[in-house]
Amino acid sequence: MTVRPDFHHAAHAAHGAVYFKALDDATFFAANSVVEAVFVLTVSFNLYLTRPVSEGEIVARGRVVSRSKRLYLAEGVLEDARGREIARGSGAFMPSTIALADEIGYR
Repeated sequence: MTVRPDFHHAAHAAHGAVYFKALDDATFFAANSVVEAVFVLTVSFNLYLTRPVSEGEIVARGRVVSRSKRLYLAEGVLEDARGREIARGSGAFMPSTIALADEIGYR
């Protein structure tokens, strides 16, 4: 994702919501990659903002670190264009009853 000025808070750096969105998406897709039939839902998320960013590309990567029948735990790291960690987070995800189908945008 490219950080734009309209993502900034009053101190001219990306708002925490941008960090959350990137990390929630990365960890969500990691969790949903091991659940084949249904959409997973974020049930909790913990976020650490470690460095401000005001411009450039940011990249989030997620991985599943624990899984059971009803709970998937995933961790993610967010980096700036220089590869420096700017945030990290972890989420808990549960399978829903929503099928992964064309109707919700999955093919």
